[in-house]
Amino acid sequence: MAPFTDWNPLLRDEFDKPYWADLQSFVAAERARHRVYPPDDQVYAALHRTPHADVKVVILGQDPYHGPGQAHGLCFSVPDGVPPPPSLRNILAELESDLGITPPRSGDLSRWADQGVLLLNTTLTVRAGNAASHQRHGWESFTDRVIDVVNDKPERVVFILWGASARAKKTHIDTTRHTVLESVHPSPLSASNGFFGSKPFSRANAALTAAGREPVDWQL
Repeated sequence: MAPFTDWNPLLRDEFDKPYWADLQSFVAAERARHRVYPPDDQVYAALHRTPHADVKVVILGQDPYHGPGQAHGLCFSVPDGVPPPPSLRNILAELESDLGITPPRSGDLSRWADQGVLLLNTTLTVRAGNAASHQRHGWESFTDRVIDVVNDKPERVVFILWGASARAKKTHIDTTRHTVLESVHPSPLSASNGFFGSKPFSRANAALTAAGREPVDWQL
């Protein structure tokens, strides 16, 4: 198990729970029989890229992308050179509408992660071409714990919850201390029903500024 920088002492107890061994066995068996995304060394990229101490915003996704070369461990993000999938295109369109930031050629959101934006999927692996295939095998228990330890931070954190799966996690968040921004998912199936025009980026920065925290530079 690679260290998660300062996450490790906060999450270590999870590795001794029965679900964890079952989950790791399931993922290993899946990798033995199928192509699984993201690559093994990128499964925990969100935790490696954004230390717990730095988290100021959490964006929750559901599954990693399940197409070739897309998933690299940061929700909604794709590596440089990979065309942005439809949900990401809609996120970048809302970014332009909200803040006037021209959509970049690259869909790599690592620059957000480096500023304290935890880009966390609730399920961290997926079988190629089979959305939701690794849900309900234990990842949700692990990522619930990640949300819990972020919720324990004394300073304000902005949680951006897009879609029903992410919004279900609101029960883990103390809304008297933290800010929750909710909308439908940015998928083309739902984006026009409340994602477009929701201004999550400017609202997140307003909440951070009001709490005396440095806003995020959302420019990519």
